[in-house]
This record gives sequence, structure tokens and C-alpha cells, in this order.
Amino acid sequence: MYTTALTRLFEDEGLSVVQASPPIRDRFDDAFAVAPAGAAVSTTDDRQGVGIVGDTAAVAAALDAGRGVGTDALAWRDPTPRGAVYAGEVTETLGSGAVVELGGDAVGEDRSGSDGDSLPSVAGTDPEGFLPYSKTAAHVEAGDRLRVQVNEPAEPWGSGRPVLDTTVRVQAGLATLVRGSSPGGNGPELADLLPVDPPEGWGIDWDRAADDAGLDELGDALEAVTERATGLDAAFDDAPDPDDAAPHCYWPGEATVWLWFGRESRFGLDDRRRDVTGTMPGHHRTKAATNGASAAVDFVEAVCPGAGTGGETEFPFDAVTRQFGPMAGDSVRIDHGKPDGRMFSLGSGEVTRRDADGTVVVERQMSGRGTYDALGVDQQAGDVAVTKLTEGKWWYPTVYRGDDGEKRGTYVNICTPVEVFPSVVRYVDLHVDVVKHADGRVQRVDDDELDAAVAAGHVPEALAEKARSVAAAVENAL
Repeated sequence: MYTTALTRLFEDEGLSVVQASPPIRDRFDDAFAVAPAGAAVSTTDDRQGVGIVGDTAAVAAALDAGRGVGTDALAWRDPTPRGAVYAGEVTETLGSGAVVELGGDAVGEDRSGSDGDSLPSVAGTDPEGFLPYSKTAAHVEAGDRLRVQVNEPAEPWGSGRPVLDTTVRVQAGLATLVRGSSPGGNGPELADLLPVDPPEGWGIDWDRAADDAGLDELGDALEAVTERATGLDAAFDDAPDPDDAAPHCYWPGEATVWLWFGRESRFGLDDRRRDVTGTMPGHHRTKAATNGASAAVDFVEAVCPGAGTGGETEFPFDAVTRQFGPMAGDSVRIDHGKPDGRMFSLGSGEVTRRDADGTVVVERQMSGRGTYDALGVDQQAGDVAVTKLTEGKWWYPTVYRGDDGEKRGTYVNICTPVEVFPSVVRYVDLHVDVVKHADGRVQRVDDDELDAAVAAGHVPEALAEKARSVAAAVENAL
């Protein structure tokens, strides 16, 4: 869903887009080159952002461009990058596959971010992956140690694990080499003329786009994968057996980063797309909600190709939520993102009010266990949290009340602009918050956590300054 906007963005930044799809070629009236890609950019399954995979320089260039679309675009380096090879240990077997402990962060390749600053890795425990039983010829049980490769990395804010495979591959744009398969195989007619052969013990699998590539491009692709396959073979020479090494990283794989787009960034992408074709206000914001909403946007813009060109800029929150939700009586989940890449659910509640201006009020029953953060008040059975969330605001308040209606305190969360989707509300918490105690005292908290996030590289300084400014305004208003 971000392809048109990112194609325009990359071209504006002087980057060359290759292997473009037919709709993109038509939309830009450009043939685009069919050549090996230095980096591949793909939308995440949940439509909240993109993954960027490839060689270090190309990934850094694409990431620099992508982070510039809005203040709330956040990025992280994946500790289990695509192509990384591990000695892993099976820790659990499930119905369709096994959970494999992979050990520490993959090392050995410079994966710098913009201006040479190291992009922070996703926070969390030691990484693990999921090995489908269909991806291994041997029966596996807990305690088994085996060599695995990351085939499909997983976005950090989701709940999935990276998908593993016991077959080792190296990829480079138009060609993939598969370790342990026979040489040859189907490919473009020109492939037989190439002066480079795959290394011994590797078979070649040509990408579909290779049929449209020239001899030079095919040669460059095969040379690139051959060089990497040779390096991987060397890494395996004298390497310890998985039984002796697990958990251990044999090969660091490709540079792999994740770029999360917040609401402001989605509207920045709208502007880029509008330079190319008719784009309704809130195009990417609406498409990010559900598959149905995405299809509706495509329909509107097909029927009204001039959408968004008449000067209208307001996101049609009322129309979108009336069609797709949430409405009063619906249940929504509050997803609380963290600047280190993780996301937690604060639980679900009932929408008790929805206003056309973009506000929803969500009521949650509290568990009666624990303490309200920063308020210093113990939860009690029957407590209710009433949260007022307004689309696009950099903050939202939650009022905690006892079963007798007495206010127990107010917590104002400072965050990236709120997005109210049909079944979930999303944002990224920016650490600093403001609380108002039951006795009326107002207190600003967690500035030190924001400072630490900036120092760790999780929050860009411009975003941190915005958070501090919003916190100061909320503190004064309370």
C-alpha cells in the first residue's frame, strides 16, 4: 500500500527503483530498470510499516529517505536478520512447528543508520524463531540442536516470530542460490551465456523478473550471490557443530530494518502519492485500518480520480468510522507501542461515546491488582478506567474511578498521534507523562526515561522535543 508514495520518495532522493510492478510502471509512465536490487522494501502484513532488507548501503539510503516522511517514523535494526544462519536449540514443540532459541544479536556486518549512527536493535529477550515442520526433513523435539536460517523476519511490534528453514539460501535481487541443491534449473534464456557458475554444492533459482533482464544484469546478480555463497561456505569451514555451539550465530545475514509509520508519517506519504495520482485525504491512514477499508479507498479513487486534488485536506474520520467502526457499543483494544520497537496491549474496553470530531471514549474494567503507575494508588476491585482518545492528538487522558464513582487519579499519556482504527487504537508511548492526583496535585513524570530513550537511539531528538513540549502544555493546562 506504500509503493506509489515510496517510489516517488526514493526517486526524489536520487535512488533508483528497479523491478517495478506493471501498475507502478503505468502510474509513473516509466519502464524502470530490471536489475539486481540493493534493497527490497515490503509492507508489513498489518500495514503499519515496511521492512527493508539488503546490503548495508542500500538499506541505509532507503531508510534515511523513509524516516524523513514524518516526525513519528521510527526504525529499528532486526536482531535476527533475513538470511542469518544459527546453531539453534529447540525449546518447545507446537502443533505446526518448533520454537528455536537462536542466541544473541547477529553480528559481523556493519548495519549503520543515517549519518553513520548505529541504528538501535529491537529490545527484548534473546531472539527465537519458529521452524515449521514442513521446513525440516528430520523430526525435532525439545532439546534438539540444529542449523537454521531466518527465512522470513518478523516485525517487532507484532506477535509473530521470524520463520526459520533448515535449507540455506543466499539472495541478491534476481537470483537465489540454494545450498545442497543441484546446479541448473529453469531460468531466463540468456542464463546459459553467463560466464559465472554457481559454487559447487549450490543450485540457482532465478526470480520471475529475471526473464526481462539483460545479460549484464543477470551476470551482476549471479556474481553477487556467488560471492555471498562463497563467503557463507567459508564461515561454515571449521565452524563448530550445532550440538557444540548452540545457541550461536554462524552467519549474520543481510541488513534488515523495520520502519514504523505513525499518523503524521502516513499523511506525509499521502503528499508524496498525490504528486503522482489522485489521493484522497487520509489515503494511507484509512488503508492501514483493515483490508475492507483499503479496498474502499481503491474504489473511491478509481471512481473519483480527482480525489484529493481539490484542496480538501481533512481526514474524513466521521465517514470512515461510521462505515468501518468503531461505534458506541463496540469493543476496541488499546495497543501501547514502545520506542524500542515492542508493543503491548493495555486491554480492551467498550466504546461508550464516539464523536464526529475524532474522539472516542473507552471504558475498561480494571483487574483490582497492582498499582496505578505514577499515581501511587493501589487498584481495587470494581475500579473503572475511562480513556478519552482523540484521533491525531499527541496525548490522551485516562481517569481512574472507584466503584463508588470517586476519582482515584488522572494519567495523561504523551505519545505519537493517536490513530483510532476499527478494533484497535494505536500509538507509540514517548515515556514522559503527566499525572493529576486525587488531591489535585499535578506531577510530570518519566523525563529520565525519555532522555534514556534518546541516548539509546530509540527516539530521535526532534520527536523527543515534541514530547517535552506537549508534556509542558498538558502540565500547564492541568
